[in-house]
Amino acid sequence: MAVKARVLYDFTAETGNNELTVQEGEILTIINQNVGGGWVEARNSRGNVGLVPEDYIEVNHDSTQASATQYIDAQGYNNSSANTQGVNGNEAWTANNNPADNWNYTEQEPAGNNGSVYSFDEEWDDDSDDGKSTGGYGGSQTEEGGTMQRAGGHSTMKIALNKFPGFSKTPNPELYLLTKHIAKGNDTLPIYAGEVGPVWLYPQISLDCVVADPKKGSKMYGLKSYIEYQVTPNTTNRPVNHRYKHFDWLYERLVDKFACALPIPCLPDKQVTGRFEEEFIKIRMERLQGWMSRMCRHPVISNSDVFQLFLNYKDEKEWKLGKRKAEKDETVGVKIFSTIDPELPEIDATQVEQKFETYSQFSRSMDNSVKELLAVGNLHWKRCTGPLQKEYRQIGKAFQNLSSVFNTSGYQRESTLTEALTATGKTYEEIAEMVSAQPKKDLHFLLETNNEYKGLLGCFPDTIGVHKAAIDKVKEADHLVTMNKISQQDKHTMEKNLSTMSYALQAEMNHFHSNRIYDYNRLMQFYLEEQVKFYETIAEKLKKALGQYTTM
Repeated sequence: MAVKARVLYDFTAETGNNELTVQEGEILTIINQNVGGGWVEARNSRGNVGLVPEDYIEVNHDSTQASATQYIDAQGYNNSSANTQGVNGNEAWTANNNPADNWNYTEQEPAGNNGSVYSFDEEWDDDSDDGKSTGGYGGSQTEEGGTMQRAGGHSTMKIALNKFPGFSKTPNPELYLLTKHIAKGNDTLPIYAGEVGPVWLYPQISLDCVVADPKKGSKMYGLKSYIEYQVTPNTTNRPVNHRYKHFDWLYERLVDKFACALPIPCLPDKQVTGRFEEEFIKIRMERLQGWMSRMCRHPVISNSDVFQLFLNYKDEKEWKLGKRKAEKDETVGVKIFSTIDPELPEIDATQVEQKFETYSQFSRSMDNSVKELLAVGNLHWKRCTGPLQKEYRQIGKAFQNLSSVFNTSGYQRESTLTEALTATGKTYEEIAEMVSAQPKKDLHFLLETNNEYKGLLGCFPDTIGVHKAAIDKVKEADHLVTMNKISQQDKHTMEKNLSTMSYALQAEMNHFHSNRIYDYNRLMQFYLEEQVKFYETIAEKLKKALGQYTTM
Protein backbone atom coordinates (compact mmCIF):
# COMPACT_ATOMS: atom_id res chain seq x y z
CA MET A 1 0.00 0.00 0.00
CA ALA A 2 1.44 3.37 -1.04
CA VAL A 3 1.88 6.24 1.42
CA LYS A 4 -0.79 8.85 0.75
CA ALA A 5 -0.83 12.52 1.79
CA ARG A 6 -3.36 15.33 1.53
CA VAL A 7 -2.20 18.81 0.45
CA LEU A 8 -2.93 21.45 3.10
CA TYR A 9 -1.95 24.58 1.17
CA ASP A 10 -1.41 25.59 -2.45
CA PHE A 11 2.22 25.45 -3.60
CA THR A 12 3.58 26.77 -6.90
CA ALA A 13 6.71 25.06 -8.21
CA GLU A 14 9.73 27.03 -9.36
CA THR A 15 10.95 26.30 -12.87
CA GLY A 16 14.10 24.21 -13.07
CA ASN A 17 14.12 23.10 -9.43
CA ASN A 18 12.31 19.72 -9.68
CA GLU A 19 9.34 20.96 -7.65
CA LEU A 20 5.71 19.93 -8.06
CA THR A 21 2.79 22.38 -8.19
CA VAL A 22 -0.03 21.20 -5.91
CA GLN A 23 -3.38 22.53 -4.74
CA GLU A 24 -5.13 22.40 -1.39
CA GLY A 25 -7.11 19.18 -0.94
CA GLU A 26 -5.20 17.24 -3.59
CA ILE A 27 -4.14 13.68 -2.71
CA LEU A 28 -0.51 12.77 -3.39
CA THR A 29 1.47 9.54 -3.32
CA ILE A 30 4.70 9.93 -1.35
CA ILE A 31 7.65 8.42 -3.19
CA ASN A 32 10.49 9.48 -0.90
CA GLN A 33 10.14 11.01 2.57
CA ASN A 34 13.90 11.25 3.16
CA VAL A 35 14.88 13.97 0.68
CA GLY A 36 15.81 16.31 3.56
CA GLY A 37 15.63 20.06 4.00
CA GLY A 38 11.88 20.01 4.72
CA TRP A 39 10.95 18.40 1.38
CA VAL A 40 9.38 15.14 0.21
CA GLU A 41 9.18 13.64 -3.27
CA ALA A 42 5.62 12.96 -4.37
CA ARG A 43 3.50 11.99 -7.38
CA ASN A 44 0.11 13.52 -8.15
CA SER A 45 -2.92 11.84 -9.70
CA ARG A 46 -1.72 12.82 -13.20
CA GLY A 47 1.55 10.96 -12.74
CA ASN A 48 3.72 14.08 -12.36
CA VAL A 49 6.59 13.68 -9.88
CA GLY A 50 8.44 16.40 -7.97
CA LEU A 51 9.39 17.92 -4.62
CA VAL A 52 6.81 19.36 -2.20
CA PRO A 53 7.42 21.08 1.18
CA GLU A 54 6.59 18.55 3.88
CA ASP A 55 4.86 21.25 5.96
CA TYR A 56 2.36 21.71 3.13
CA ILE A 57 1.04 18.15 3.34
CA GLU A 58 -0.57 15.85 5.88
CA VAL A 59 0.50 12.22 5.66
CA ASN A 60 -2.11 9.51 6.08
CA HIS A 61 -0.52 7.62 8.99
CA ASP A 62 -2.69 4.54 8.44
CA SER A 63 -1.30 4.15 4.93
CA THR A 64 2.21 4.85 6.23
CA GLN A 65 1.97 2.08 8.80
CA ALA A 66 0.56 -0.38 6.29
CA SER A 67 3.19 0.54 3.74
CA ALA A 68 6.00 0.18 6.28
CA THR A 69 4.71 -3.23 7.37
CA GLN A 70 4.43 -4.35 3.78
CA TYR A 71 7.96 -3.15 3.03
CA ILE A 72 9.45 -4.82 6.13
CA ASP A 73 7.74 -8.10 5.28
CA ALA A 74 8.92 -7.89 1.68
CA GLN A 75 12.55 -7.27 2.69
CA GLY A 76 12.54 -9.98 5.34
CA TYR A 77 13.70 -7.76 8.19
CA ASN A 78 11.88 -9.98 10.65
CA ASN A 79 13.18 -13.30 9.35
CA SER A 80 16.44 -15.06 8.78
CA SER A 81 17.17 -13.32 5.47
CA ALA A 82 18.04 -10.15 7.42
CA ASN A 83 21.58 -11.43 7.91
CA THR A 84 22.34 -10.78 4.26
CA GLN A 85 20.64 -7.43 3.73
CA GLY A 86 19.01 -4.55 5.57
CA VAL A 87 19.77 -3.96 9.24
CA ASN A 88 22.28 -6.76 9.73
CA GLY A 89 23.86 -6.51 6.29
CA ASN A 90 26.77 -4.46 5.04
CA GLU A 91 25.29 -3.50 1.70
CA ALA A 92 24.36 0.11 0.96
CA TRP A 93 20.68 0.56 0.25
CA THR A 94 19.29 3.09 -2.22
CA ALA A 95 16.20 5.23 -1.82
CA ASN A 96 13.02 3.25 -2.59
CA ASN A 97 15.26 0.20 -3.14
CA ASN A 98 15.77 1.42 -6.72
CA PRO A 99 19.29 0.79 -8.15
CA ALA A 100 18.74 3.66 -10.58
CA ASP A 101 18.70 6.15 -7.68
CA ASN A 102 22.14 7.18 -6.49
CA TRP A 103 21.13 8.51 -3.05
CA ASN A 104 23.06 6.07 -0.90
CA TYR A 105 22.10 5.41 2.67
CA THR A 106 24.72 4.76 5.33
CA GLU A 107 24.11 2.44 8.24
CA GLN A 108 23.84 4.23 11.59
CA GLU A 109 22.44 3.70 15.06
CA PRO A 110 18.72 4.49 15.53
CA ALA A 111 18.41 8.13 16.54
CA GLY A 112 14.76 9.04 16.84
CA ASN A 113 14.24 9.40 13.11
CA ASN A 114 10.83 7.75 13.15
CA GLY A 115 12.52 4.54 14.25
CA SER A 116 14.56 4.26 11.08
CA VAL A 117 18.09 2.87 11.34
CA TYR A 118 19.12 4.62 8.12
CA SER A 119 19.81 8.29 7.44
CA PHE A 120 21.39 10.29 4.66
CA ASP A 121 25.15 10.59 4.68
CA GLU A 122 26.38 14.01 5.80
CA GLU A 123 27.27 14.84 2.20
CA TRP A 124 23.56 14.79 1.38
CA ASP A 125 22.23 16.62 4.42
CA ASP A 126 19.26 18.92 4.16
CA ASP A 127 19.39 22.11 2.15
CA SER A 128 17.57 24.26 4.70
CA ASP A 129 16.97 27.03 2.20
CA ASP A 130 13.24 26.82 2.82
CA GLY A 131 10.70 28.66 4.96
CA LYS A 132 8.52 31.72 4.86
CA SER A 133 8.87 34.72 2.62
CA THR A 134 10.10 37.93 4.17
CA GLY A 135 9.16 40.04 1.21
CA GLY A 136 9.27 43.82 1.26
CA TYR A 137 7.69 46.26 3.64
CA GLY A 138 4.43 46.59 1.78
CA GLY A 139 3.28 42.98 2.25
CA SER A 140 1.65 41.40 5.27
CA GLN A 141 4.03 40.22 7.95
CA THR A 142 3.71 37.14 10.15
CA GLU A 143 4.18 36.93 13.88
CA GLU A 144 7.26 35.08 15.13
CA GLY A 145 6.81 31.42 15.74
CA GLY A 146 5.38 29.99 12.56
CA THR A 147 1.97 31.48 11.85
CA MET A 148 0.90 31.33 8.24
CA GLN A 149 0.41 34.24 5.90
CA ARG A 150 -1.45 34.61 2.64
CA ALA A 151 0.53 36.88 0.35
CA GLY A 152 -1.66 39.62 -1.12
CA GLY A 153 -4.35 38.26 -3.37
CA HIS A 154 -2.46 35.08 -4.25
CA SER A 155 -3.60 31.69 -3.04
CA THR A 156 -0.14 30.37 -2.18
CA MET A 157 0.35 29.91 1.57
CA LYS A 158 3.80 30.61 3.01
CA ILE A 159 4.87 29.08 6.31
CA ALA A 160 7.70 30.08 8.60
CA LEU A 161 9.99 27.13 9.23
CA ASN A 162 12.28 29.08 11.59
CA LYS A 163 12.28 28.18 15.24
CA PHE A 164 11.19 30.48 18.02
CA PRO A 165 13.84 32.96 19.18
CA GLY A 166 15.95 31.65 22.04
CA PHE A 167 14.39 28.59 23.62
CA SER A 168 10.82 27.56 24.34
CA LYS A 169 11.27 26.48 27.97
CA THR A 170 13.19 28.28 30.70
CA PRO A 171 16.14 26.05 31.69
CA ASN A 172 16.43 24.93 35.29
CA PRO A 173 18.89 27.36 36.95
CA GLU A 174 19.57 24.87 39.76
CA LEU A 175 21.98 23.09 37.41
CA TYR A 176 24.23 26.10 37.89
CA LEU A 177 23.15 27.65 41.20
CA LEU A 178 24.42 24.70 43.24
CA THR A 179 27.68 24.41 41.26
CA LYS A 180 30.62 24.81 43.63
CA HIS A 181 33.49 24.40 41.20
CA ILE A 182 33.74 27.18 38.69
CA ALA A 183 35.52 26.40 35.43
CA LYS A 184 38.84 28.12 34.85
CA GLY A 185 41.23 28.34 31.95
CA ASN A 186 41.01 29.56 28.39
CA ASP A 187 37.21 29.26 28.28
CA THR A 188 36.71 31.69 31.16
CA LEU A 189 34.59 34.73 30.35
CA PRO A 190 35.86 37.63 32.49
CA ILE A 191 33.75 40.64 33.52
CA TYR A 192 35.35 43.90 34.61
CA ALA A 193 34.24 47.16 36.18
CA GLY A 194 33.89 49.73 33.41
CA GLU A 195 32.82 53.36 33.37
CA VAL A 196 29.18 52.37 32.96
CA GLY A 197 29.31 49.31 35.26
CA PRO A 198 30.16 45.63 34.62
CA VAL A 199 31.45 45.01 31.07
CA TRP A 200 32.70 42.08 29.03
CA LEU A 201 36.34 41.93 27.99
CA TYR A 202 36.49 43.52 24.54
CA PRO A 203 39.16 42.49 22.00
CA GLN A 204 41.84 45.00 21.02
CA ILE A 205 41.01 44.56 17.31
CA SER A 206 37.33 44.73 16.38
CA LEU A 207 36.12 41.79 14.31
CA ASP A 208 33.98 42.33 11.24
CA CYS A 209 33.16 40.48 8.04
CA VAL A 210 31.64 41.03 4.61
CA VAL A 211 28.88 38.80 3.23
CA ALA A 212 28.90 39.06 -0.58
CA ASP A 213 29.07 37.38 -3.98
CA PRO A 214 26.04 35.04 -3.84
CA LYS A 215 26.25 32.15 -6.31
CA LYS A 216 23.81 29.40 -7.19
CA GLY A 217 24.96 25.80 -6.70
CA SER A 218 23.33 22.38 -6.77
CA LYS A 219 23.56 18.96 -5.17
CA MET A 220 21.92 15.52 -5.44
CA TYR A 221 22.88 15.45 -9.13
CA GLY A 222 21.06 18.73 -9.72
CA LEU A 223 17.92 17.71 -7.82
CA LYS A 224 18.31 20.48 -5.24
CA SER A 225 19.68 23.99 -5.72
CA TYR A 226 20.99 26.46 -3.17
CA ILE A 227 22.64 29.87 -2.87
CA GLU A 228 26.17 30.08 -1.47
CA TYR A 229 27.59 33.29 0.00
CA GLN A 230 31.18 34.40 0.38
CA VAL A 231 32.06 35.50 3.94
CA THR A 232 35.32 37.42 4.38
CA PRO A 233 36.54 38.35 7.90
CA ASN A 234 38.71 41.45 8.33
CA THR A 235 41.23 39.49 10.42
CA THR A 236 42.37 37.23 7.56
CA ASN A 237 40.82 38.74 4.40
CA ARG A 238 40.44 35.13 3.29
CA PRO A 239 36.92 34.32 2.06
CA VAL A 240 35.03 31.20 3.11
CA ASN A 241 31.85 29.92 1.46
CA HIS A 242 28.62 29.28 3.34
CA ARG A 243 25.08 28.35 2.43
CA TYR A 244 22.07 29.52 4.42
CA LYS A 245 21.94 26.17 6.21
CA HIS A 246 25.45 26.83 7.56
CA PHE A 247 24.28 30.15 9.02
CA ASP A 248 21.32 28.27 10.49
CA TRP A 249 23.66 25.71 12.03
CA LEU A 250 25.75 28.51 13.56
CA TYR A 251 22.62 30.12 14.97
CA GLU A 252 21.54 26.83 16.58
CA ARG A 253 24.95 26.37 18.19
CA LEU A 254 25.00 29.93 19.53
CA VAL A 255 21.50 29.53 20.98
CA ASP A 256 22.41 26.22 22.63
CA LYS A 257 25.58 27.63 24.15
CA PHE A 258 24.83 31.24 25.00
CA ALA A 259 21.08 31.98 24.96
CA CYS A 260 20.74 31.67 28.75
CA ALA A 261 23.15 34.58 29.16
CA LEU A 262 23.07 36.42 25.82
CA PRO A 263 20.08 37.18 23.57
CA ILE A 264 20.78 35.59 20.17
CA PRO A 265 18.58 37.20 17.46
CA CYS A 266 17.05 34.97 14.81
CA LEU A 267 18.41 34.74 11.30
CA PRO A 268 16.51 36.24 8.35
CA ASP A 269 13.45 34.12 7.69
CA LYS A 270 13.56 31.09 5.43
CA GLN A 271 11.54 30.84 2.24
CA VAL A 272 9.95 28.08 0.17
CA THR A 273 9.15 29.93 -3.06
CA GLY A 274 11.05 32.67 -4.86
CA ARG A 275 14.30 32.02 -3.02
CA PHE A 276 16.32 32.24 -6.22
CA GLU A 277 14.87 35.58 -7.31
CA GLU A 278 17.42 38.38 -7.49
CA GLU A 279 15.53 40.75 -5.17
CA PHE A 280 15.10 38.09 -2.47
CA ILE A 281 18.78 37.09 -2.64
CA LYS A 282 19.75 40.76 -2.31
CA ILE A 283 17.54 41.29 0.75
CA ARG A 284 18.65 38.02 2.39
CA MET A 285 22.32 38.87 1.85
CA GLU A 286 21.80 42.32 3.37
CA ARG A 287 20.10 40.81 6.42
CA LEU A 288 22.74 38.09 6.80
CA GLN A 289 25.32 40.88 6.70
CA GLY A 290 23.48 42.73 9.47
CA TRP A 291 23.21 39.57 11.58
CA MET A 292 26.87 38.68 11.13
CA SER A 293 28.03 42.23 11.87
CA ARG A 294 26.05 42.20 15.12
CA MET A 295 27.57 38.86 16.11
CA CYS A 296 31.05 40.13 15.23
CA ARG A 297 30.57 43.12 17.51
CA HIS A 298 29.77 40.94 20.52
CA PRO A 299 32.97 40.26 22.52
CA VAL A 300 31.82 36.86 23.79
CA ILE A 301 30.26 35.48 20.61
CA SER A 302 32.95 36.78 18.25
CA ASN A 303 35.68 35.11 20.31
CA SER A 304 33.91 31.76 20.69
CA ASP A 305 35.36 28.67 19.03
CA VAL A 306 32.25 27.97 16.97
CA PHE A 307 32.12 31.51 15.55
CA GLN A 308 35.83 31.51 14.76
CA LEU A 309 35.38 28.14 13.00
CA PHE A 310 32.61 29.62 10.87
CA LEU A 311 34.84 32.49 9.73
CA ASN A 312 38.24 30.82 9.52
CA TYR A 313 37.98 27.14 8.55
CA LYS A 314 40.62 26.20 5.97
CA ASP A 315 39.05 23.21 4.22
CA GLU A 316 36.07 20.87 4.28
CA LYS A 317 37.78 18.44 6.65
CA GLU A 318 38.45 21.15 9.25
CA TRP A 319 34.88 22.41 8.87
CA LYS A 320 33.35 18.98 9.53
CA LEU A 321 35.65 18.21 12.46
CA GLY A 322 34.90 21.61 13.96
CA LYS A 323 31.16 21.05 13.55
CA ARG A 324 31.30 17.72 15.36
CA LYS A 325 33.33 19.26 18.18
CA ALA A 326 30.87 22.13 18.55
CA GLU A 327 27.90 19.76 18.57
CA LYS A 328 29.51 17.77 21.41
CA ASP A 329 30.17 20.88 23.52
CA GLU A 330 28.77 20.23 27.01
CA THR A 331 29.15 23.78 28.30
CA VAL A 332 25.74 24.86 27.09
CA GLY A 333 22.55 26.27 28.58
CA VAL A 334 22.87 27.46 32.18
CA LYS A 335 26.29 25.80 32.38
CA ILE A 336 27.67 28.79 30.48
CA PHE A 337 27.50 30.76 33.74
CA SER A 338 30.09 28.41 35.23
CA THR A 339 32.65 29.89 32.82
CA ILE A 340 31.94 33.50 33.85
CA ASP A 341 34.46 34.97 36.27
CA PRO A 342 33.53 38.49 37.42
CA GLU A 343 36.43 40.24 39.11
CA LEU A 344 33.94 42.17 41.21
CA PRO A 345 32.48 41.93 44.74
CA GLU A 346 29.44 39.76 45.37
CA ILE A 347 26.06 41.47 44.91
CA ASP A 348 23.26 41.25 47.46
CA ALA A 349 20.21 39.29 46.27
CA THR A 350 17.99 42.38 46.73
CA GLN A 351 20.19 44.40 44.37
CA VAL A 352 20.10 41.56 41.89
CA GLU A 353 16.31 41.68 41.82
CA GLN A 354 16.30 45.46 41.41
CA LYS A 355 18.63 45.23 38.41
CA PHE A 356 16.46 42.49 36.95
CA GLU A 357 13.29 44.59 37.24
CA THR A 358 15.00 47.60 35.62
CA TYR A 359 16.23 45.62 32.62
CA SER A 360 12.98 43.72 32.25
CA GLN A 361 10.89 46.89 32.20
CA PHE A 362 13.24 48.67 29.79
CA SER A 363 13.34 45.77 27.32
CA ARG A 364 9.52 45.54 27.27
CA SER A 365 9.15 49.29 26.76
CA MET A 366 11.72 49.44 23.98
CA ASP A 367 10.16 46.42 22.30
CA ASN A 368 6.79 48.20 22.23
CA SER A 369 8.37 51.41 20.88
CA VAL A 370 10.27 49.56 18.15
CA LYS A 371 7.10 47.75 17.06
CA GLU A 372 5.22 51.06 17.00
CA LEU A 373 7.91 52.66 14.80
CA LEU A 374 7.83 49.64 12.48
CA ALA A 375 4.05 49.85 12.18
CA VAL A 376 4.15 53.59 11.41
CA GLY A 377 7.08 53.16 9.01
CA ASN A 378 5.39 50.32 7.12
CA LEU A 379 2.21 52.37 6.82
CA HIS A 380 4.16 55.38 5.52
CA TRP A 381 5.95 53.15 2.98
CA LYS A 382 2.59 51.92 1.69
CA ARG A 383 1.27 55.47 1.43
CA CYS A 384 4.36 56.69 -0.46
CA THR A 385 4.12 53.88 -3.01
CA GLY A 386 0.32 53.97 -3.13
CA PRO A 387 -2.13 56.76 -2.25
CA LEU A 388 0.43 59.57 -1.83
CA GLN A 389 2.10 58.88 -5.17
CA LYS A 390 -1.32 58.67 -6.80
CA GLU A 391 -2.40 62.00 -5.28
CA TYR A 392 0.66 63.85 -6.60
CA ARG A 393 0.08 62.35 -10.04
CA GLN A 394 -3.55 63.46 -9.96
CA ILE A 395 -2.51 66.99 -9.01
CA GLY A 396 -0.04 67.07 -11.89
CA LYS A 397 -2.63 65.71 -14.29
CA ALA A 398 -5.19 68.28 -13.14
CA PHE A 399 -2.78 71.18 -13.81
CA GLN A 400 -2.04 69.83 -17.31
CA ASN A 401 -5.75 69.38 -18.03
CA LEU A 402 -6.35 72.97 -16.99
CA SER A 403 -3.57 74.07 -19.33
CA SER A 404 -5.20 72.14 -22.19
CA VAL A 405 -8.55 73.84 -21.55
CA PHE A 406 -6.91 77.28 -21.51
CA ASN A 407 -5.34 76.53 -24.89
CA THR A 408 -8.79 76.17 -26.42
CA SER A 409 -9.88 79.72 -25.54
CA GLY A 410 -8.23 81.33 -28.58
CA TYR A 411 -6.91 84.15 -26.46
CA GLN A 412 -3.48 85.02 -27.83
CA ARG A 413 -1.77 86.36 -24.68
CA GLU A 414 -2.05 83.26 -22.53
CA SER A 415 0.66 81.03 -24.03
CA THR A 416 3.11 81.83 -21.21
CA LEU A 417 0.52 80.83 -18.61
CA THR A 418 -0.47 77.59 -20.29
CA GLU A 419 3.19 76.59 -20.71
CA ALA A 420 3.84 77.32 -17.02
CA LEU A 421 0.78 75.28 -16.01
CA THR A 422 1.94 72.35 -18.13
CA ALA A 423 5.42 72.55 -16.57
CA THR A 424 3.88 72.68 -13.09
CA GLY A 425 1.85 69.57 -13.84
CA LYS A 426 4.94 67.71 -15.00
CA THR A 427 6.78 68.89 -11.88
CA TYR A 428 4.13 67.29 -9.66
CA GLU A 429 4.34 64.08 -11.65
CA GLU A 430 8.11 64.07 -11.07
CA ILE A 431 7.50 64.65 -7.36
CA ALA A 432 5.11 61.67 -7.38
CA GLU A 433 7.93 59.42 -8.63
CA MET A 434 10.33 60.89 -6.07
CA VAL A 435 7.86 60.20 -3.25
CA SER A 436 7.47 56.60 -4.41
CA ALA A 437 11.23 55.99 -4.68
CA GLN A 438 12.29 57.75 -1.47
CA PRO A 439 11.49 54.96 1.06
CA LYS A 440 14.12 52.71 -0.54
CA LYS A 441 16.70 55.44 -0.01
CA ASP A 442 16.12 56.14 3.69
CA LEU A 443 13.09 54.43 5.26
CA HIS A 444 14.45 51.03 4.19
CA PHE A 445 17.46 51.35 6.50
CA LEU A 446 15.34 52.69 9.35
CA LEU A 447 13.01 49.70 9.12
CA GLU A 448 15.84 47.19 8.67
CA THR A 449 17.60 48.36 11.83
CA ASN A 450 14.37 48.33 13.80
CA ASN A 451 13.61 44.84 12.49
CA GLU A 452 17.02 43.76 13.82
CA TYR A 453 16.23 45.25 17.21
CA LYS A 454 12.76 43.72 17.20
CA GLY A 455 14.38 40.29 16.76
CA LEU A 456 16.98 41.03 19.42
CA LEU A 457 14.43 42.32 21.93
CA GLY A 458 12.25 39.30 21.20
CA CYS A 459 14.98 37.15 22.79
CA PHE A 460 15.20 39.18 26.00
CA PRO A 461 12.15 37.60 27.75
CA ASP A 462 13.80 34.15 27.55
CA THR A 463 17.23 35.38 28.63
CA ILE A 464 15.85 37.53 31.45
CA GLY A 465 13.47 34.68 32.37
CA VAL A 466 16.47 32.52 33.33
CA HIS A 467 17.51 35.20 35.83
CA LYS A 468 13.96 35.47 37.18
CA ALA A 469 13.86 31.72 37.75
CA ALA A 470 17.22 31.89 39.53
CA ILE A 471 16.03 34.74 41.77
CA ASP A 472 12.95 32.72 42.74
CA LYS A 473 15.13 29.70 43.57
CA VAL A 474 17.41 31.75 45.81
CA LYS A 475 14.35 33.21 47.56
CA GLU A 476 13.39 29.63 48.45
CA ALA A 477 16.82 28.93 49.93
CA ASP A 478 15.90 29.79 53.54
CA HIS A 479 12.93 27.45 53.39
CA LEU A 480 15.06 24.69 51.85
CA VAL A 481 17.62 25.09 54.66
CA THR A 482 14.84 24.81 57.24
CA MET A 483 13.60 21.65 55.54
CA ASN A 484 17.20 20.27 55.61
CA LYS A 485 17.14 19.93 51.82
CA ILE A 486 20.21 22.12 51.41
CA SER A 487 22.92 23.33 53.79
CA GLN A 488 23.88 26.89 54.71
CA GLN A 489 26.94 26.45 52.51
CA ASP A 490 24.68 25.47 49.62
CA LYS A 491 22.63 28.60 50.22
CA HIS A 492 25.74 30.78 50.12
CA THR A 493 26.85 29.06 46.91
CA MET A 494 23.46 29.82 45.35
CA GLU A 495 23.69 33.49 46.35
CA LYS A 496 27.24 33.80 45.02
CA ASN A 497 26.30 32.18 41.72
CA LEU A 498 23.22 34.38 41.44
CA SER A 499 25.55 37.35 41.82
CA THR A 500 27.63 36.04 38.92
CA MET A 501 24.48 35.67 36.79
CA SER A 502 23.55 39.24 37.62
CA TYR A 503 26.96 40.52 36.55
CA ALA A 504 26.54 38.66 33.27
CA LEU A 505 23.14 40.29 32.72
CA GLN A 506 24.54 43.72 33.60
CA ALA A 507 27.50 43.28 31.24
CA GLU A 508 25.15 42.18 28.46
CA MET A 509 22.78 45.10 29.02
CA ASN A 510 25.69 47.55 28.99
CA HIS A 511 26.84 46.01 25.71
CA PHE A 512 23.29 46.33 24.36
CA HIS A 513 22.99 49.98 25.42
CA SER A 514 26.36 50.86 23.91
CA ASN A 515 25.35 49.33 20.57
CA ARG A 516 21.88 50.88 20.75
CA ILE A 517 23.27 54.40 21.17
CA TYR A 518 25.77 53.89 18.35
CA ASP A 519 23.24 52.32 15.97
CA TYR A 520 20.46 54.86 16.45
CA ASN A 521 22.80 57.85 16.35
CA ARG A 522 24.21 56.69 13.03
CA LEU A 523 20.79 55.61 11.70
CA MET A 524 18.98 58.85 12.50
CA GLN A 525 21.77 60.98 11.08
CA PHE A 526 21.60 59.07 7.81
CA TYR A 527 17.78 59.11 7.72
CA LEU A 528 17.48 62.85 8.33
CA GLU A 529 20.28 63.69 5.89
CA GLU A 530 18.41 61.77 3.18
CA GLN A 531 15.13 63.44 4.15
CA VAL A 532 16.76 66.88 3.90
CA LYS A 533 18.10 66.06 0.41
CA PHE A 534 14.65 64.80 -0.58
CA TYR A 535 12.78 67.93 0.49
CA GLU A 536 15.50 70.25 -0.82
CA THR A 537 15.18 68.61 -4.25
CA ILE A 538 11.40 69.05 -4.16
CA ALA A 539 11.82 72.69 -3.13
CA GLU A 540 14.19 73.31 -6.03
CA LYS A 541 11.74 71.79 -8.49
CA LEU A 542 8.89 73.93 -7.14
CA LYS A 543 11.03 77.08 -7.29
CA LYS A 544 11.85 76.31 -10.92
CA ALA A 545 8.16 75.88 -11.70
CA LEU A 546 7.36 79.12 -9.86
CA GLY A 547 9.91 81.02 -11.94
CA GLN A 548 7.92 80.35 -15.12
CA TYR A 549 5.00 82.51 -14.03
CA THR A 550 5.19 86.20 -14.99
CA THR A 551 4.25 89.04 -12.64
CA MET A 552 1.35 91.04 -14.07
